[in-house]
Amino acid sequence: MTAKKEKYPIKAREHGHHLLDSTVWNKFTFRDDDIIINAYSRSGTTWVQQIVAQLIWMGAEHINVSEASPWLDCRFPSKEERLEMIEAQTHRRFIKSHLPVDTLVFSPKAKYIYIGRDGRDVLWSLYHYHRNLKDDVIRDIDRVPGRTGPALGEAPSSVLDYFREWLLKDGRPWWPYWPHILSWWKIKDLPNVMLLHFSNLKKDLPGEIRRTAAFLEIAIDETKWDAILEHCSFNYMKAHAAQSVPFGGRIYKGGAETFMHKGANGGWRDILAPGDIKLYEQTAKEKLGADCAFWLSTGTLQQIENP
Repeated sequence: MTAKKEKYPIKAREHGHHLLDSTVWNKFTFRDDDIIINAYSRSGTTWVQQIVAQLIWMGAEHINVSEASPWLDCRFPSKEERLEMIEAQTHRRFIKSHLPVDTLVFSPKAKYIYIGRDGRDVLWSLYHYHRNLKDDVIRDIDRVPGRTGPALGEAPSSVLDYFREWLLKDGRPWWPYWPHILSWWKIKDLPNVMLLHFSNLKKDLPGEIRRTAAFLEIAIDETKWDAILEHCSFNYMKAHAAQSVPFGGRIYKGGAETFMHKGANGGWRDILAPGDIKLYEQTAKEKLGADCAFWLSTGTLQQIENP
């Protein structure tokens, strides 16, 4: 019997929105054991970077994850500096990305981890993130050469207004949300792609860490398990935030700790009106299809039919 030949995605376009620059992937040289960690912003990327770091270094203390796992498609620092930094790494590389699939150069040999999170929780976290960016950082982002899309500007005082604009204008003032999710959902069955979900990490962190280790073909040293688990907890990461968050937290008004915020879901439930919730849920189904929308809101891959 002939083995199934997988159809891997091919880069179809460039993405140059705000902080993102997809052209850097055109010059990136893959290694066979590379790990790419991807999500829409504020979906749990930093958390999964921490998990992978703990698996690679088996529970070690004081890992500077933001340096060990660079954000390759961020515009800062320069493209040349980012490529040189990653090329010089000698450990198993695990690289952060926030790009949709069709703007990446995709390697059949690399491992891809994609993290999903309910869009309402993403938005609440994005709002907090935006409000805590320093004014000069926002100015630098808005002035970056080649930026497409609206300027970030100052975040409004109302999270409800922020949510409604983000939903009605698909991601404004950030980048489009639904196409990003759908692009990864479409390739979820490839053998080198694994989906994680923020809510599952919260519900069963030990199980999700072990599942990640199996996907990455990393054998866990059980004598290090307690340390791995502790170092992947929210409390540990918040206490050591400067080692985990992008740019060491220098771009945030309250420092690195504000990047971590609460790590909670459901903050929108007491603020969104029933009509807002209904519109979000309808939009999710229209843009993603019922199965993907269900996974995004619950972390469950297959919708259970009512008896």
